[in-house]
Amino acid sequence: GVIPTHAEQRGVSRSRIVRKAFLPRRMCKQTLKQRKLETVAGTGNEDEVLIKGTWYKIDKFVKRHPGGRILNFYKGKDASQAYREFHTRSERADRLLKTLKSRNAIKGESTTDNDALVKDFVQMRAQLEKEGFFKPNYFHVFYRFAEIIAMHVLGLYLLFQGWTIAGLAVLGVAEGRCGWLMHEGGHNSLTGYIPFDHALQVLTYGAGCGMSAAWWRNQHNKHHAMPQKLEHDVDLNTLPLVLFNLDAATHQKKAPKSKTWIRMQAALFPNLICSLVAMFWQMYLHPRHSLRTKHYDELACMGIRWGFIFGVLPNYFGFWNTLLCALVANGMGATYIFVNFAVSHTHLPVVQAKDDVSWVVYAAKHTMNVKSGAGKWVDWWMSYLNFQIEHHLFPSMPQFRHPEVSKRVQKLFAKHNIPYLTMSYTEAMKVTFSNLDHVGHAFYG
Repeated sequence: GVIPTHAEQRGVSRSRIVRKAFLPRRMCKQTLKQRKLETVAGTGNEDEVLIKGTWYKIDKFVKRHPGGRILNFYKGKDASQAYREFHTRSERADRLLKTLKSRNAIKGESTTDNDALVKDFVQMRAQLEKEGFFKPNYFHVFYRFAEIIAMHVLGLYLLFQGWTIAGLAVLGVAEGRCGWLMHEGGHNSLTGYIPFDHALQVLTYGAGCGMSAAWWRNQHNKHHAMPQKLEHDVDLNTLPLVLFNLDAATHQKKAPKSKTWIRMQAALFPNLICSLVAMFWQMYLHPRHSLRTKHYDELACMGIRWGFIFGVLPNYFGFWNTLLCALVANGMGATYIFVNFAVSHTHLPVVQAKDDVSWVVYAAKHTMNVKSGAGKWVDWWMSYLNFQIEHHLFPSMPQFRHPEVSKRVQKLFAKHNIPYLTMSYTEAMKVTFSNLDHVGHAFYG
């Protein structure tokens, strides 16, 4: 197997195991040398963050920061890249920034002063923006929405024609693709107009998946800020249902843990665990967040979804048949999107809570890409999020541009002797489920 023994997660880094299995020998040697991780520059106080050459005082602003406590991640550090990527199109963010007390940084305090990789990345990003890579394509947006509408219509048609399994499969994939689409809306990269993108996200995620867009943005931005960092990346807080990394267990002390369940997680993850996660989000976590934060538009969109499923369809199929079909389709949709998200991070190394690396290193060493495949079918299947390295470098860039940008990113990484980790779809699935099995047995002891 890809993961030789269950003792290796404690003694051998995940990066060595994964890359030795799949990377060319030359790149593997570079990885094993473990190019020193660049720390995030910054000599400011705990009540300051550094943004584009200026230290801003945030002690009184943290509690009213629209993005939540993510600001705490950057206390005393350089947040320039994170600010640029999260607020590319936000004039409001720039206005708020000007209201804070500030002081000029001195030479050497910025990451770009000390890190040649980050400096080259900033220059490359500026060039990409100049060339129009961050501009939206309205035809592409229209196509994406037309696709999910057509898939829902086809799925319902098949159900009414008696092709139950085929209809549920189409509806499940359509639900998953609503998740892909709302993801792009949450990153403000659909139309480029933030209020409209958020409205599209609310509609797509609420009616298409029964979930909260505001909750997703709050949590997902923390993941993007510091992927695979313990006590920072919320995607590592997965207990009691699943555990992707042993180190993550020690940082979730209050979470209930069943060794027997975790031991079986590789077999349970597709459909059962994915379904339970989706239902917990849909039935409790997300509507609760929408209600507490007064996002009534989200609740209305969720109501449209459940009203159609349980208010209209039982008239034709009966309540119990409708409930069973809804559970099956929901499970298919959850498995489709959660499993495909899992291949990008879950088997890669974690960053310890007290350690820091640069924005570029987070993307380079704690995410990976999946090859496009024959006819670029993986690009469609994963809605271009198989280019996770590019997505984490440029989260506000329209995702369909990632394949073209990837060529430049590879050159940047090669210049600085950083491996560009990519696998085939089959290899990515193999290593993801091998990791689930390995962690499950190691946790069981």
